[in-house]
Amino acid sequence: MGSVKDLQVIRKPTKTAMGVGRFLFSDRYSVFDWGEMPDHIDGKGTALCLMGAYCFEQLEKIGVATHYRGLVNEKGKTVKVAELKQPSSIMEVALVNVYKPKISVVKGKIVHDYSVYNSALKNCLIPLEIIYRNGLPEGSSVFKRLAQGKITLKDLSLDHQPKPGENLAKPIFDVSTKLEETDRYLTWTEAQKIAGLTDQELVDVKAVLLKADETITKAASDAGLKNEDGKIELGFDDKRKLMLVDVLGTLDECRFTYEGVHVSKEVARQFYKNTGWFNDLEKAKKEAEAMGVQDWKSMCKSQPPKLDLKLKTVISQMYMAVANEMTGKNLFDTPNLSKVIDNYKEYMGEKA
Repeated sequence: MGSVKDLQVIRKPTKTAMGVGRFLFSDRYSVFDWGEMPDHIDGKGTALCLMGAYCFEQLEKIGVATHYRGLVNEKGKTVKVAELKQPSSIMEVALVNVYKPKISVVKGKIVHDYSVYNSALKNCLIPLEIIYRNGLPEGSSVFKRLAQGKITLKDLSLDHQPKPGENLAKPIFDVSTKLEETDRYLTWTEAQKIAGLTDQELVDVKAVLLKADETITKAASDAGLKNEDGKIELGFDDKRKLMLVDVLGTLDECRFTYEGVHVSKEVARQFYKNTGWFNDLEKAKKEAEAMGVQDWKSMCKSQPPKLDLKLKTVISQMYMAVANEMTGKNLFDTPNLSKVIDNYKEYMGEKA
């Protein structure tokens, strides 16, 4: 069980052969690595499932390997998006092994041991979240990391201090850990080392990232959206060939905007940034890191509140409207995206 989807294992992967599983997408949501939040967003799971399936299918058309096997329809059959008569929240995928790093505490600091990863390992998840940035909208982590000195302009291949809302001449590729308690940004050299990638595999990872970015950008554009940034996950199949895994191209994996307005999980993030819980969470993360404690959640002094009811409705409509417009199939009974954006602006005006 994940924070937003559950995994049903039909056939377990072995060391040498991939397995088969099904993602059961739920209406749960998660922000800031907290895990399941206290309420659910109607229609979100099914909308995510459709967006992800559509993007996988577009990538497979241009020869990019993925673990996607199809959507499960109401008769239990595996079908393509175009064959669906009603929305599906079940995606069938090939499964690979997940090897979590060993954890120890050295001199009060948490240390992750990735020695299981090497250039001979096959049939496994690559323990990285791989990120593209086409723009730097307000809320992008890049600004915080630059201010804290955790990243330099040179690291980002930028020749000037960026401003919120800036479009980039060419995408920035970024990378973080995937299997740690909190995602930790890495240099590409560190990422290559912990994942056991060869020089050529690192080149190939970036090539797949670019193709994913371009494909998602086109799918988003069909819905009137700008693809600001997003993440992908990769695995090696049983022959150590790269393939896209998990899910991509959705409002949870990407930061989309519509005429400058956020249309993604960022809407919920912005709501929670204005709560006392967010301050407690940030403090707990810092204290846990300083003390070498893994479970920072237990140190958080408060629990997240529920979303404002009006905002929750708007977010629900956002997910469903984007799924309709991205896939070109009106499977959800919801207002079109431009109307949803008007509702969101009205809500924000009331709150201002």
